[in-house]
Amino acid sequence: MRDRKLEQNKREKPISVIKSSAITGFFGGLFWGTFGLIAYFFHFTEIRPNVVLEPWVMADWKVGWQGTVLSLIFLGIFGMIAAYIYYFTLRRFESFWIGIFYGIALFLLVFFVFNPLFPNLNPITELKGNTIVTTVCLYVLFGVFIGYSISYDYYEMVRQEQKDREIVEEKGLD
Repeated sequence: MRDRKLEQNKREKPISVIKSSAITGFFGGLFWGTFGLIAYFFHFTEIRPNVVLEPWVMADWKVGWQGTVLSLIFLGIFGMIAAYIYYFTLRRFESFWIGIFYGIALFLLVFFVFNPLFPNLNPITELKGNTIVTTVCLYVLFGVFIGYSISYDYYEMVRQEQKDREIVEEKGLD
């Protein structure tokens, strides 16, 4: 009976917040990149996800389905990088507004700083209004997804550690 009680009290060791951030970033990049592809398909934006391959791939297949799949994987990897940046700088903020501003900051970074890396990506002044609005919205949604998920995981870990400390203190007092 005692062994059974001990077994019931055991919890699975939770995944670390850093690993969780990587997973969140990868799937966030994949998910919102797929939404970007859908937005391109329905002509809400002129920008295909394949634009991320331009600096590295010169072959014609980058505009086909193989290029699309590879570009979505790349967006997942870039999402992991964005998630790590958020984790190491902004994880303590529990507001979704931080995620909104983070998404806008990522948009500005890509379209103003990294724009020269992508030869087929027009400067923002040459993009249509629909493209700008859709792209900003996708970046904001990505930022909120990353920010809220990472902050939530972080504060859940903090709450669990605090709860565990309280349990240890209670048992120490008995």
